[in-house]
Amino acid sequence: MDRAEYAEYIKKITPKSKIWSSLLRAFIVGGLICLLGESLNALYKMWLPNYDQTQIGALVSSTLIFLAAVLTGLGVYDKIGYFAGGGSIVPITGFSNSITSAAMEFRKEGIIFGTCANMFKIAGPVIVVGVAIAMLCGLGYFIVGLFI
Repeated sequence: MDRAEYAEYIKKITPKSKIWSSLLRAFIVGGLICLLGESLNALYKMWLPNYDQTQIGALVSSTLIFLAAVLTGLGVYDKIGYFAGGGSIVPITGFSNSITSAAMEFRKEGIIFGTCANMFKIAGPVIVVGVAIAMLCGLGYFIVGLFI
């Protein structure tokens, strides 16, 4: 079997990806997570009229993180992630899921060397890159501000 025949064979037996349905599911689930966040935002504004938008935003973020952690602990968020793909990992709930699942995986190794040491293995690089990019953007904003 030469290269061309092998390539044709691989093309024939490789399952076709359903990219449009995957994109649609990711869009819908990600949108539903954002809709939940906006609904919580509206409810918190109604229930807590003396809070400003920064405080309400912190409450919404905390609530979404808590709900995702609980759903991860119950095994539901994994099913959502399997169905939605990237639509469930992009919002803040995906960050909560990555930390919670790592903490659950390493809890048998103890609280310090298991849970605490391994909790940020997946999410840690995201935090580092986010902080580095934020610093670069801030530096760029500062430099541009000197000339404008």
